Amino acid sequence: MPKQDETGRRVIRAWRTNHKATTYLVEHLPAAIWSLDVPGVPRHTVGMIAAHLHNSRCTWIKSIGARHGITAPPLVKLRQVTPRALVRALARSSDGIVDLIELGIANGGVVPRARWQNFPTDLEHFLSYFVAHEAHHRGQLTLLARQLGHRLPREVAGGAWQWTRFARE
Repeated sequence: MPKQDETGRRVIRAWRTNHKATTYLVEHLPAAIWSLDVPGVPRHTVGMIAAHLHNSRCTWIKSIGARHGITAPPLVKLRQVTPRALVRALARSSDGIVDLIELGIANGGVVPRARWQNFPTDLEHFLSYFVAHEAHHRGQLTLLARQLGHRLPREVAGGAWQWTRFARE
């Protein structure tokens, strides 16, 4: 097996672990905060931040993959998507990110450039960029729950960090 194939398979496994952490948190956000406004950010709700994760994935899938036959899933409506529908959409966009990684594997370990891109195209940086983006918003969602008076139970807040368990699943 060529080295980039092995690295690529590891990147896919790591991405899937990240995806499980994201969906775990979305599934466990209190329903009471989903439509609440984000303090200090007019016209944005907690649910919109969660939905942004899927829509951002889709935008990158389209930007990088469209020229290579990879179709991005539909965007979700930021103000209308429910947590359950978002989890289903996140599964589709996760598969699209995996398609981009597989494109990178086939391309010698490098994902094709998008028209605009602010990260190197090697698979390791590709993964790091997307994981960092999602981790930022997972932290944001966890903090917002607390700020809005719905502190997440320890098993939920800590559960999003159970990457060893997610990697085994």
